[in-house]
Amino acid sequence: MGIFSGCHFPRGIILWAVRWYCRYGVSYRDLEEMMTERGVPVDHTTIYRWVQKYAPELDKQTRWYRQVPYWQASSWRVDETYIRVGGRWCYLYRAITAGGRTLDFYLSPKRNVAAAKRFLAKALRSNASAGYPRVINTDKAPSLARAIAELKSVGICPATVEHRQVKYLNNVLEGDHGRLKRILGPKGAFKNRTSAYRTLKGMEAMHSLRKGQGAMFAYGQPNPDAVIVNRVFETA
Repeated sequence: MGIFSGCHFPRGIILWAVRWYCRYGVSYRDLEEMMTERGVPVDHTTIYRWVQKYAPELDKQTRWYRQVPYWQASSWRVDETYIRVGGRWCYLYRAITAGGRTLDFYLSPKRNVAAAKRFLAKALRSNASAGYPRVINTDKAPSLARAIAELKSVGICPATVEHRQVKYLNNVLEGDHGRLKRILGPKGAFKNRTSAYRTLKGMEAMHSLRKGQGAMFAYGQPNPDAVIVNRVFETA
C-alpha cells in the first residue's frame, strides 16, 4: 500500500499543496483560498493534515538528491535560532556549508550541551557520505564548544576536525536563518514540538531544493524543486 492510498484527492494535488506551503510564506487559509480559486475546494484543516503526514516524507524522499558533495562540505557553519512553539521559545539548530548548502537541522526545547551533542552527532551521521568536515565554525556559545570536545573524546567526531569560533564567518548562516524565518512568518506559531518538527522537515527540504541542492538532477528544467518532488513521488 502506498502512502497516498485512501486519499480522496490525487497525489499531485496533495503534493502541490504541501510543497507550496513548505516553500512559500503562506498560511493554511491562504492556501485554501488559492486552491479553491483553482477549482480544488479543500478545507485548511485538511491541508494541515497533509503537511503533517507528507512533509516528513518530502524530507525523507528528497534527502538523497540534496546530499552535499564532499568538495563542498569541508567547512561547516553551525548555530541555532529561535522558534516559537506552544507559547515557548525552542531552539532550531542548523548547519550549512560555507557556500550556504544545508547540511542538517534539529529542533530542541533546550539550548544546552546535550542538545548540541545530539544535533552535531545527527549532522555527522547524515553527511557521512561527504566525509568529516575539515573545520566547524560556531559562535562563542560554550555549549557548542563543549559538545564538539565531548564528541571528539568518544570518537564520533575525529580529533582532526578544527573548531573555530569566529562570529563573522557565521554571517552566511544568519542570512539563511532569515530566509527561513520569512517563510515561517505568516504561518503563526506552532502548537507543539511534534507538529513543528514535522512541518520544519518539509520546509528545510524545500528550502534546500530552492537553493539549488539537487538541481543537477533536474537536467536544466525550470523549477528543479518541483521536478525532483514529482520524480521521487512518481507524479510526473
